[in-house]
Amino acid sequence: MPAVGVIGAGAWGTALAQSLASDGSPVLLWAREAELVEEINAARTNSLFLPSARLAPSIRATADLADLADLPVLLVVTPAQHLARVLSGLPAARRDLVLCSKGIEAGSGRLMSDVAAQAAPDAAIAVLSGPTFAHEVAAGLPTAVTLACGGGEEQWYRLAPVISRPMLRPYYSDDVIGAEIGGAVKNVLAIACGVVEGLGLGQNARAALIARGYAEMVRFGLARGARAETLAGLCGLGDLVLTCSSMSSRNFSLGKGLGEGMSAADALAGKNSVAEGAHTAPVLADLARREGVSMPIVAAVNGLLSGAMPAHGVVSDLLSRPLKAEGESA
Repeated sequence: MPAVGVIGAGAWGTALAQSLASDGSPVLLWAREAELVEEINAARTNSLFLPSARLAPSIRATADLADLADLPVLLVVTPAQHLARVLSGLPAARRDLVLCSKGIEAGSGRLMSDVAAQAAPDAAIAVLSGPTFAHEVAAGLPTAVTLACGGGEEQWYRLAPVISRPMLRPYYSDDVIGAEIGGAVKNVLAIACGVVEGLGLGQNARAALIARGYAEMVRFGLARGARAETLAGLCGLGDLVLTCSSMSSRNFSLGKGLGEGMSAADALAGKNSVAEGAHTAPVLADLARREGVSMPIVAAVNGLLSGAMPAHGVVSDLLSRPLKAEGESA
């Protein structure tokens, strides 16, 4: 019987399962698609979401959540907007739930830890977040992440040996809110950086956008009770730099398409994987507005995704904002 299960066989879930199985440990991987379960078990591949990986023999896939009922540690890697529904189908038990999806629930504005706490009240919640391209983790390339434990050091000492591998190094935090906000906000900012790429505005503009976007992340995080040092770490600044700098980022590639003149619907069409920032942008912009947190880049991305303003107009608006000191938030 494996000690750990992974809920969600998208690219990131499959990569995590591959990392956990890299030392021969058994891992149970839940997938929604029956045909994907059959492929993983028979062919050791996931051609739908992670075609580059040859999966370890100790990974077993299942389409039945009940098969994971007795596992003490579950990594939850479903898209953020489906987390509540998936967890509602999981048999209740005292276990560690490690949330690996990055986003904010549309409609409610809840962070993933709040969603999980309601859907699985008996579970101890932790968040794993950081600069992690799935194909690199699956290939065994060095990766470091934040493991934020709502149960403090006691939970960390339970989880760290389960998750840590020679090429996957977790760092401890007890700031669950900070880890979640870093992961959610960076997705929206990555769309903005993709727009800069699509418009051909250059590296200077991208660097400025990352810096100003990071300031927005910190303002929002502090308003929600996060710590600045958390957002300066792997799950905030580290993840932001990675996601804003490569076409391997789904959110960056979405923004690039928008910058090149595509509509949001066309840029999102036909994708197997989710660009979570497209779901997060409207709820994040609304939360910032209601809480009085200045996030002009997030608001601009939301306007672009909604079709309210073209990409060139968004950039013009940002560049024409009042001149002020760098540390000011207005």
